[in-house]
Amino acid sequence: MERTYSHLADGTSYGEQAARALGVDPRQLFKTLLVQVDQRLVVALVPVAGQLDLKALAAAVGGKRGQLAAPAVAERATGYVVGGISPLGQRRRLTTVVDDSATAHPTVWVSGGRRGLQLELAPDDLIALTDAVVAPVSR
Repeated sequence: MERTYSHLADGTSYGEQAARALGVDPRQLFKTLLVQVDQRLVVALVPVAGQLDLKALAAAVGGKRGQLAAPAVAERATGYVVGGISPLGQRRRLTTVVDDSATAHPTVWVSGGRRGLQLELAPDDLIALTDAVVAPVSR
């Protein structure tokens, strides 16, 4: 399912704003983050209500250390603008890790590729479409 909302430049996080606007539990709405793990980019999907554990993410993909990618790097790699980065349809397929909490929900929400657009899908579909590793990467 696809849902739109009016994105406001009010200083709140994109994910929190989307959860509020759509009336979605922030544990069920996942933010898409790009992380530099050692020498490669990795996509991490974690609940808006949580934070990414960089060490756990690096370990999940066999790396040693991770740091968030710069916004310009994330935009160039995915073809999407920050705040609207979707885990689906990126310019090139990157290793993707979905936090294991996603499997506790019948559906989850992810960005549809632009600010103000969210997609609802079953966690198994998200995992299959992104060929993701499932691991505990949020806290």
